[in-house]
Amino acid sequence: MKNRILNNWSWSRAAYLIIGLLVSFQAADADQWWGLALGAYVTAMGLFGFGCAAGNCAGGNCSVQPDRDQKISE
Repeated sequence: MKNRILNNWSWSRAAYLIIGLLVSFQAADADQWWGLALGAYVTAMGLFGFGCAAGNCAGGNCSVQPDRDQKISE
């Protein structure tokens, strides 16, 4: 867990953390508890590096491999 928090930081991960904290503080100040939950989720994405904050939403990390029994047309 410590390794996940301290390593592999990027600008997008830092942005998720900062935006999540801002949303959480604003929602708590306005007594909007559903917004606090949303901000806490985005903050956790930035802090722990999962979901889009880890860069898994783009860049080909989730490429789909074709089935072996299907012919690949070129």
